[in-house]
Amino acid sequence: MFKKLLVANRGTIAIRIIRACHELGIPTVAVYSTADKDALHVRMADESVCIGPPAAEDSYLSIPSILSAALTYGADAVHPGYGFLSENGDFAEACHRSGLKFVGPRARHIRLMGDKPRARRIMKRAGVPVLPGSDGKGVTEVREALADAKRLGFPVLIKAAAGGGGKGMRIVRDARELERLFPLARAESEAAFSSRTMYLEKYLEHARHVEFQIVADNFRNAIHLGERDCSIQRRHQKVIEESPCPVLTPRLREKMGKAAVRAAEVVGYSNVGTVEFLLAPDGQFYFIEMNTRIQVEHGVTEMVTGIDLIKESIRLAGGEPLRIKQRQVSFEGSAMEFRIYAEDPDRHIPSPGLVSNHHPPGGLGVRVETALYDGYRVPVHYDPLVAKLIVHSESRELTMVRARAALREYLIDGIRTNIPLHLKILHDPDFQRGNFSTGFLKRYEPAPRESAEAPAAKAS
Repeated sequence: MFKKLLVANRGTIAIRIIRACHELGIPTVAVYSTADKDALHVRMADESVCIGPPAAEDSYLSIPSILSAALTYGADAVHPGYGFLSENGDFAEACHRSGLKFVGPRARHIRLMGDKPRARRIMKRAGVPVLPGSDGKGVTEVREALADAKRLGFPVLIKAAAGGGGKGMRIVRDARELERLFPLARAESEAAFSSRTMYLEKYLEHARHVEFQIVADNFRNAIHLGERDCSIQRRHQKVIEESPCPVLTPRLREKMGKAAVRAAEVVGYSNVGTVEFLLAPDGQFYFIEMNTRIQVEHGVTEMVTGIDLIKESIRLAGGEPLRIKQRQVSFEGSAMEFRIYAEDPDRHIPSPGLVSNHHPPGGLGVRVETALYDGYRVPVHYDPLVAKLIVHSESRELTMVRARAALREYLIDGIRTNIPLHLKILHDPDFQRGNFSTGFLKRYEPAPRESAEAPAAKAS
C-alpha cells in the first residue's frame, strides 16, 4: 500500500478520497488554489499545499505544480478524482516518469479511450454494438460534417472527439442547423479540450443513457458492478442517476454487462472505469464511450453493491488483484443520487455566495457528500456542484419516498440550489413510473428568452 497519497482535486470528490485513505491508513496531502484556502478538503487532509491562484489552469490543471507538491511532500501516489486532470494521459504519464503511482488506468488507455472515433472503431471490431457515425479520425470542417450527416441521415449528434461531459455536443436535425451549430460545437471543443476534431453519430430518439461500472486489475481480470441509469440530464449534463435501471430485465442486464466487460478486456484496461451505452426503446443498446476515471455518481453503485469504489481504485493502483469474482457480485435494493448545484433553480445560472446555514438530512439509507459548512463561501471559479444526496432503500418506490423527505429536510441558506427541481422531478408521474429518456428534462426548461441568457452549468 502507499505511504502517502496526494489528492489532485477539490470539493466533494477530494473529501471522498481523503476519507477512503483515512480508512486505509494512508496519510493524505491536499492541494488547493488561493480561492480554496478555507475549503473543507484542505482542513480534512493530513497536510495541504497551495498550488496557485483561482484560475484552474494555474492551479488544479497545472501538472508541474501538482507534481512538485507531491514530490516535495513525499507522496508516492496521486489520485485525480474526476474532472480536471483525471482523463489527461499526459498527466498520468508525467506521474509515472516522476516515480509516482497514478490512481487510475495507464496513460495509453486514457489516450486510447479518450480518442472517441478510435474507441468506436475498436469496439466495433470487438463486436460491441456501436451507433452509425463518422468513419476515420473524425471531422474538422463543416463540409466534412455535412457529408457524414447526409450519409447517416438526420437527426445526428455532433460530439467532440477528444472529450466528454456534454462539452461540444449538439443535436442537429437538418443541414442548415448543422451549418450553424457545427462551428459553435467545434469552438467549445477547442476551448475545453484544445481539439478541433469532431465526429457525428446518428441521433437516437427517446433513448436512455445507461452506464456500467467496470473494475479491472493488472492481471487481466475484469468484472462489472451493474448499471446506472443516467437519463435525467439537462443539456447533456447528468442531474439524477439511479440503480438499477427501471426498464432493464435480468437478461438484458447480463448482455449489456458482458459487452461492458468485453470493452474493458479488449484494450487491457485496469482500475475503475465506466462503459456508457444508449439504450433504445426496442431494447437494442449501443456503445457511446468509456470514461477512464471514477464517476460523480459512483456512490449509487456503492450503495447497491456494498463495494467501496475509491478504496478499490487505490488497491488496484497498488498492484493488488481483484478480490471478487463476477458471480460474487450481488445487488441489494435501489439507490438514487441527486446532484445539488449552487444555481438558480429557475434560470439555471450559478449562485455562488456565503453559506449561512447548512443542515444536511440524515437517517437510514441517506448519504450526503458535500464540501459545504456554515460560513463557507462557494467560489465562482469552479463547477457549481456542492453536494450529492444519495438515497438507498429496498425498492425504487421507497427510495423515492425517502428521497423526497431528505430533500425537504436539506437546508442550505445563503445560496440558491436546484433542490426544488429535484422535488419537481420526484413528483412527476412519468419519472415515478420510470417512463423517461434523455430528453425528459426539456419539460422543465425555462422560457426560451431566459434560457438564451443562462449559461449551461458545468458538470464534473
